[in-house]
Order: sequence, then C-alpha cells, then structure tokens
Amino acid sequence: MLPEFRNEPFGDFSSSERRASMQRALRHVAGQFGATYPLVINGEHILREEKLASLNPAEPARVVGYVCKGDQELANQALSAAEAAFQRWRQVPVEARAQLLLRAAAIMRRRKEELAAWMVYEVSKTWVEADADVAEAIDFCEYYARQALRLQGASHPLTPNPGEYNELRYIPLGPGLAIPPWNFPLAIATTLTVAPIVTGNTVVLKPSPRAPVMAAKLVEVLEQAGLPPGVVNLLPGDDAVIGDYLVDHPKVRFIGFTGSKAVGLRVLGRAAVRQEGQHWLKRSILEMGGKDATVVDETADLEAAAEGIVAGAFGFQGQKCSACSRAILVDGVYDLVLQRVVERTRELRLGNPARPETNVGAVIDKRAFDQISAYIAIGQEEGRLVAGGEVVDHELLKDGGYFINPTIFADVAPRARIAQEEIFGPVLAVIRARDFEHALEIANDTEYGLTGALYSRSVERLQRAREEFHVGNLYLNRKCTGALVGAHPFGGFNMSGTDSKAGGPDYLHLFTQPKVVAEKL
Repeated sequence: MLPEFRNEPFGDFSSSERRASMQRALRHVAGQFGATYPLVINGEHILREEKLASLNPAEPARVVGYVCKGDQELANQALSAAEAAFQRWRQVPVEARAQLLLRAAAIMRRRKEELAAWMVYEVSKTWVEADADVAEAIDFCEYYARQALRLQGASHPLTPNPGEYNELRYIPLGPGLAIPPWNFPLAIATTLTVAPIVTGNTVVLKPSPRAPVMAAKLVEVLEQAGLPPGVVNLLPGDDAVIGDYLVDHPKVRFIGFTGSKAVGLRVLGRAAVRQEGQHWLKRSILEMGGKDATVVDETADLEAAAEGIVAGAFGFQGQKCSACSRAILVDGVYDLVLQRVVERTRELRLGNPARPETNVGAVIDKRAFDQISAYIAIGQEEGRLVAGGEVVDHELLKDGGYFINPTIFADVAPRARIAQEEIFGPVLAVIRARDFEHALEIANDTEYGLTGALYSRSVERLQRAREEFHVGNLYLNRKCTGALVGAHPFGGFNMSGTDSKAGGPDYLHLFTQPKVVAEKL
C-alpha cells in the first residue's frame, strides 16, 4: 500500500550544505559540456552526424550538449517501434507500470541537484526555479503512479442490471506524441511522457530544439528505472522537418502538446484531418499559453500584492505561460501598489543563474531576445516606462548572454498590444481600473484564460472572482504562478488550451478510453 501522495519539498539554499551540494553539481555538469546524446528508438541508441547544439543562454558560446537529429524516416521508425511496443506494454499490469514511475521518481530525487544544474545551464533557470522544476517532475511521477492504480487497478461500479454482470474499464489508446516546451524542460516533458505510459500507452517524445538535453536526461532516468524498449522513443529534430510529419502520421492516437497558441492551433487543425489508414480520431491535449492578470483592490494587503506581482511577473524571466503579465490595480491604490512593485523589481539581481545570488537569468535565445526587445519598443509607445527597458546588447557582454532587465510599463490601456499579446518575457503591463467591477472586466477581456490572481480582503469580491474571473487556475491572495501537482491541477480556458488539468485527478483519463463489458448471467 503506497503512502498518501505528498509534494516533493523544495530545496533550502540558505543551508550551507545544500549550497555546497548545488555548487558541486554545477561543476560536475559543466565538466560534461559538449557531449553528444543519441536518439533512442526501440531501446537502440542511434548516433547521427546531424545534431542540434544546445547553447547556454547566459553564455551562448558554451555548448551544453549536442543531440542527434531525427528525420522523417526515423520518425516513421519511432512510431513503428511505439506501435509494436504497445501490444506488449498494454498487457503489463498497472502495478508494474506504476512501479516504473516510482523508481523514476526515486532516481530523480537522488539526482536532484544534478538535474537542476543541467537546467541552470541549458535554459538559464535560477537555482530556485531549477530545483522547483525537478520537484514538479518527481511529483508527476509519484502522483500519476497512484492515480493509475485508482483508475486501472480497480473496477468502477455501474448501476446494477438484474441478470447481468457489468463492468467499466479504462484502457489505453495506443502510440502517441509528447511535444513538450523548453521552459519546463524536465517537469512538462515528464508529465507529457509518464502520464501516457503509466496508463499503458507508448510515446514518441519530440522535445523542443531549444532544450533537447533535458529530454535526453529524462529518457536516461526512465531507462535506469527499467523502461522497456519502444515504450518511450526519443526523437529530437527540427520542427520544420518532423513536426507536421509526426502530427499527421496515421499511427498516432493522441498528441500531448505544450507551447504557443499559434503552434497549438496548427496541431489541433492538422490532427483533425483523417489520414489514409487512420481509423480513429486523434485526441489532442493542448496547453497553449496565457495573458495572465493579477487584480488588486483597495481592501488588499498591498505589500503581499506587490510581492506576488513581482514574483509572478519576473520569475524565470517571465517565461511561463502562467506569468503575471498584467497588473490591474484599482484607482484608489494604483499609485501606491505601482510604487511598491517598482521598488521590489529594482531589488532583483540580473545575471548568470549559475551564481546563487541571481534572481533573473537570461532569456532562452536570440530569437526570444529580439521578440521581447520588439515588445519593449512597442511598450514605449503604449505606456509609461517606470522600470527596466534597457535591453542589454548581448554582443557587447563578455559572455554574450541574452539578458533583458525586468521591465514595467504603467498607464497601459486595457486593449494595448502589450496588454493583450503573450510576450513571454520579463515585461509587465500595469493597468488602472476605476473600481473592482472594471478590474474584473479588464481581467476577462483577453482571448486567453489560464491563470489569474485577486488580492482582496472582501469576502464578497473573493466569491465573485470564484464565479466570474474566467481562468482555469484562480489564486486568491497569492501569486498566479507556482501550481503544485495534486493541489493545483493546471490548465486553462479559451485560447489557453483544451482545459486539460495536468497534475489532477482527471488527467490520466485523457490517455484512456472507457470500455463497458456486459455479461449475461
């Protein structure tokens, strides 16, 4: 009998022992820079000459690792391997599949600092952010193992019908795709991979070209835990070469995707087209981003609100779909909260995340750097710059990192571009509302619906937010980021995705189909 699920504790880096352990891990990982990681198809490790180079965003001249690139021929081989493995894996008892996840969680726990160190280098996460990413990956393994036992390890009662024995089972779908993003390169890759396999499916894992080494590390962990050949097949590659090919493939039964709205809509549209030889509707499980708001009214704890806004806006450089990119402040407290937010923002330390004192690292790459810089230029026309705005010319820096100062624009109109479009960087739009009614109206006036937060001491307004603040994850008197597996099942409405709830009790259902068997007695 498994003990009740508990979230993995976060690391305490105020401890000198933990700090020393993390520093040792960073040195250990840096000593492995430049290694080549193979594709993994049907358990075979395949080396190819064509490779993706994963660069350190804080020091782009340093290659974190090279990952071999797949093509359409290898994509077909990977899906064939997944299809063949499914016939065996689906017959494996759910208890054995759950044990695989529990072993993977134990391995991640033993390697926690090492895995976090890889993320510090590959995607420029600070120590705290990287540690939380590993903890979430561990949580997904532990949580889904327990949920699978509940879903597939017991019968589900049906209304009795005299003269019959009736049962309901949840069976797996078949081979599918896991397409995770770069911003949570271990945690989201883990949820999109282990949720399908613990329910008896098989997977082709196609990671983001911006963070392929972490996907290789995940497969390494699963192999150490006893993953059978073909159950998870690692296929890095260029999106333009294998992305559409995989989504279109007639052997694919489901697609788990986290990324931008534009790519998510493309996946959804292509998945809806029946291909020759395809005898099922592909299931799309999509999480596509947000334009998340924190609302503060005149009754709120203003210090707590300012702290939550800054943490939500600038944690991991604002590169989270849940990031607070809009602060909507009622008129009576607008100036005071804005002042507090600016003061707290100016205390943040921008720099290389390998250093423990860093709060804000580099954005992921040159493309992101240029896109965010363009939005800052737009913000100069749409609002009043009150913090940041200086784009660090990475070519002039010693290490050439892609650093952007946390930036705040005040007096932004609710329909301004920087108040409506997902920037995915350290840029906050501050909007003045006449009153709470107006603030709630502004908060809901977006095509997204992922996360939101309200700071208020009014019981009536908190209740109204529960009913009327239209987001999948609503936080009252706390920041809008930092969802915990099991406690805050995560996923949003509207253009934020298909309303799936990762880390929640319904999530595994998305990778199964219910089958009813009625036997006449």
